[in-house]
Amino acid sequence: MKYSEAKPGRVFVIRLEDGDVVHETLEQFAKEQSIQAASLIILGGADKGSVLVTGPAQGRVTPIVPTTKVLDNVHEVAGTGTIFPNADGEPVLHMHMACGRGTSTVTGCIRSGVTVWQVMEVVLYELNDCTGTRLPDAATGFELLIP
Repeated sequence: MKYSEAKPGRVFVIRLEDGDVVHETLEQFAKEQSIQAASLIILGGADKGSVLVTGPAQGRVTPIVPTTKVLDNVHEVAGTGTIFPNADGEPVLHMHMACGRGTSTVTGCIRSGVTVWQVMEVVLYELNDCTGTRLPDAATGFELLIP
């Protein structure tokens, strides 16, 4: 385990609107508000055609090949995530969502593009005095959080 300490900053209540791409919109918001680090919760609706990364094709095999799921219809969503800067200082959102419709749910990372259906509500908690960054990891190919 690795960790660092941060202090609470501003809290934003955000309404994403129909057609917004979640990660693009929230990363742009973070840039505009000079947010370097944050935690987020989100709920609302994801549109048909949204894409979730649902895991690796095989567990502990390299190279890691992601699997994806395209939503075949509108889904209700609940999710949580973090924002930390990458090596270039750009804010990067890492968020997972549970997307449900009827009696089935799929959960995954939204990085491949989740589009808002009508509305999503976000509460963003800024983290101040935070040293966390996302840096490339050669072994996994991911940008991993370095606290």
